[in-house]
Amino acid sequence: MERLSDEKCVACRRDAPTVTDDELAELRPHVPDWELLELDGIPRLRRAFGFDDFRQALEFTNRVGAIAEAEGHHPALLTEWGRVTVSWWTHKIRGLHRNDFVMAAKTDGLYSSA
Repeated sequence: MERLSDEKCVACRRDAPTVTDDELAELRPHVPDWELLELDGIPRLRRAFGFDDFRQALEFTNRVGAIAEAEGHHPALLTEWGRVTVSWWTHKIRGLHRNDFVMAAKTDGLYSSA
């Protein structure tokens, strides 16, 4: 199986299916540090990344923004002193799609290289 971080996001339409329980079981181990939660009735992936200061947190935020723009798939980002919280979900389908796991894996890769 190709590494999730090497995959590209696919265009997602409003009628695209959310991940199934079987797909969730397959994908979760690839992004073990991500929390699966539900906010406002919508499942999401969320992870907080730690940094030494605000400058590093902001640089990471900008790097996540760059890959999000390149893939056409955008997260919610909260940048604070020494911390960035990233949340991925697919707005159009109000749930999780494979794209969200791909982007979570790409985000992990950015953090590992920071």
